[in-house]
Amino acid sequence: GVTRLLLTRIPFFKEIIVSSFSCDSCSWSNTEIQSAGRIQEQGVRYTLAVTSRQDMNREVVKTDCASARIPELDFEIPAFSQKGVLTTIEGIIERSVAGLEQDQPARRATDKEVAGKIDEFIGKLRQLKEVNSPFTFILDDPSGNSFVENPHAPQRDEALVVTRYRRSPQQSAVLGLEGEEVDAKPPDAAEDLRDEVLQFNTNCPECNAPASTNMKLVQIPHFKEVIIMATNCDSCGHRTNEVKSGGAIEPRGTRITLRITDPSDMTRDILKSETCSVEIPELEFELGMGALGGKFTTLEGLLKDIRDLVEKNPFTLGDSSMPSRTGKLQEFIGKLQDVKGKTQAHFIMDDPAGNSYLQNVYAPEEDPELRVQRYERTFEQNEELGLNDMKTEGYETEAASRR
Repeated sequence: GVTRLLLTRIPFFKEIIVSSFSCDSCSWSNTEIQSAGRIQEQGVRYTLAVTSRQDMNREVVKTDCASARIPELDFEIPAFSQKGVLTTIEGIIERSVAGLEQDQPARRATDKEVAGKIDEFIGKLRQLKEVNSPFTFILDDPSGNSFVENPHAPQRDEALVVTRYRRSPQQSAVLGLEGEEVDAKPPDAAEDLRDEVLQFNTNCPECNAPASTNMKLVQIPHFKEVIIMATNCDSCGHRTNEVKSGGAIEPRGTRITLRITDPSDMTRDILKSETCSVEIPELEFELGMGALGGKFTTLEGLLKDIRDLVEKNPFTLGDSSMPSRTGKLQEFIGKLQDVKGKTQAHFIMDDPAGNSYLQNVYAPEEDPELRVQRYERTFEQNEELGLNDMKTEGYETEAASRR
């Protein structure tokens, strides 16, 4: 016979190898697929709610190590029971029906009861193709190389849920990977979070459409852990990112002063928490606590955000603004643009919670242009942070005495 190989790419997925064999003598033919890439870092599970005939025509890449399930019929195609195929959901059901019917004549001769039950089950599988009632199709692949088509791509498909998961040691061993010891000490939960991007469903703040928020725990060198959160909306294209401190409020506040002397200072990393205020004395500019929210960016990126905040303020640059005020703001924007390496200035970050950071490019040595001061918070600052009424010691005995 003749075997033909085709290297092709599936849109919004990856490259695969399609092999087709045909025999001119007996007319037997067979088609298989193999992944052209490596085994992925995580396994993948596709859960599709099939509600119409159009869903039956969705393309499916099912590798030989993937399992398929239909919970409504308590039906499962185990891993390694079939070769990898490029087909549709209807094709997978039809392939299962053909496999069950293969030995039915022999069963009818030896065990009519079992053959009758299998015939009944085959009838239920064929009814699924008509989609008279909705059902769920689950494709689970520990190698991460299987795929179920999203006809709305790149938009979100409400009927399709894609879940990435960490393989178990048993699954890694089945795939021929160097599996972890089953009895090994379980990894630290915090360590897992550092290596994993968590995703949860939210609504877009602009159009209220369903969106997804990604969350990642990041260790900043010579500082502490922070949580970066990013939201992307496929409907309106809105994007936003926010930074939260991954640790507790520091015992003392932090005041960071940087003397900007060189354009390279614009590339310094900055972590600005929600409790941090920003000041540039040369421009007589001060940004209060809470403005712009938490950000992890560069000095140039933060200055750009400040400029955008001023330019897009409808109360200062709108139709009802006064010409004199507009002129002053335009002059300020020009001076802010000059700070980016043209004019020497001081950039001051004051964070009573101590959770802000400005990169020291000479670390671990001292930076001659950077000064970090620790100070005791005032009563008003503690009140704003909610620390004055917070009691972390002895509250258990007081609660018990009140009872």
